[in-house]
Amino acid sequence: MPETNKLQAGDHGSRSILIVDDEAIIRDLCSKALKGYAVLQAGNGGDALEIFAKGGIDVVLTDVMMPGMTGIELLRRLKEMDPTLVVIVMTGFAEKEIILNALKADADDFISKPLNLLQLKTAVDKALDKKALKEEVANLKNLDRLKSNFLSLISHKFRTPITAISLFLQNLSSGVYDPDNPESRLNLSLVYEESCYLERLVADLLAFTHVMDTGGLRPEPVLLGDLVTEALQGSSEAFRRPGVETCFNLEPLPELLFDREKIAFAVKQVIDNAYKFSRETGKVTISLARDGETCRFTVEDEGEGIAREELPKLFEKFYQVDIAKTGQIRGFGLGLYYARQFVRLHDGTITIESEPGRGTRVTIVLPAHPPEQS
Repeated sequence: MPETNKLQAGDHGSRSILIVDDEAIIRDLCSKALKGYAVLQAGNGGDALEIFAKGGIDVVLTDVMMPGMTGIELLRRLKEMDPTLVVIVMTGFAEKEIILNALKADADDFISKPLNLLQLKTAVDKALDKKALKEEVANLKNLDRLKSNFLSLISHKFRTPITAISLFLQNLSSGVYDPDNPESRLNLSLVYEESCYLERLVADLLAFTHVMDTGGLRPEPVLLGDLVTEALQGSSEAFRRPGVETCFNLEPLPELLFDREKIAFAVKQVIDNAYKFSRETGKVTISLARDGETCRFTVEDEGEGIAREELPKLFEKFYQVDIAKTGQIRGFGLGLYYARQFVRLHDGTITIESEPGRGTRVTIVLPAHPPEQS
């Protein structure tokens, strides 16, 4: 456990500063100069890493010469954990080698000892501005990366059905098609399936575009049972699995306050996936029940299941499980990502349990908030 972990909250309590120095008097002096921020203290590098790992630190102010881990080594470790973190190095040594090593480790600013408290406060204020700029740049780079990945994914997803349809039309225009030939009729059937898939891709793309543009929550009285029924009736995946039996265990629930559009989206994604990853025959069980102050929606299938190491990745953007190892997975890999986003907006949780060969169970737990009585 850290030897020293003092917290001083002030007007800027949402901004946290971690002071790392083996001298308690220096830490306390810095804390007083930074009145108005949330200040935490650590007496050595190991304690600092433990505190930082808990999250919420905006700026680290560290001494260079400390027993055990030096401030330069701490700086390197912190930057590995969070490249956008701003670290200010305090040093009483003006040696070029120390300054160069700190710069190589990506130090953001320097303060000389003995400390000038006004300079310290100014440096921290500037560091927070720099952190905001770093985070903005990182977010822009991340958006560019996501945009590039998304465009690449869309191109790949559309290329396969378009190529199949194009080849068939070329053969048709060349007079190759023979309506009496079983192979020609099979090809026609396959092209029809590809055109239907292309239509579903466009519909999914429009749906994702719509949900990405929606803002905050718009709560209204909702019957969850109705959302489940509507999602099942509109599920093209369920329609494509006529051999899969659907079993219901739906407890009648009163109206509860939810954003209808967002929760309906989450429910539909879970139901669609259950049929999408089912075998040609089997069973999908859909359950809904009140559990104290929460309601629990569960969908369980008897499909191929998912390997344990893949479960944490399922809520990542664009991630798709390739059970058959074909490299041809239908969809965009966005459904579960947005489903979790919307469930979390309602202070709920979504969990997945699965085992290869034994199917998958997805559970959504939401707070049961009835509408206020007028």
